[in-house]
Amino acid sequence: MDSSMDTTAQRELPKYRSHKQVWALKIKEVVSNGGISDGAIIPENNEFGPIPVSGEYLKKHQPKAGGYYVVYPDGYKSWSPAEAFESGYSKA
Repeated sequence: MDSSMDTTAQRELPKYRSHKQVWALKIKEVVSNGGISDGAIIPENNEFGPIPVSGEYLKKHQPKAGGYYVVYPDGYKSWSPAEAFESGYSKA
């Protein structure tokens, strides 16, 4: 390990609080056709139908049931584990 990293590792990094607004749904099921083909996110909330996602999205984010499908204001779509999402966001 580089000795310049030792002093940084011994101090706590500055803390930041998220104040972003996102759109999200908890995932009940992830449907994938395997490989790079398209699939869908099935939300736990029955008021919403399946959300089509690309094979690229599935490969990059590897969403899992119980986590959250997240859409940011700039349109970027992601996935977050439930614990991380629920500890950082509350319903607006």
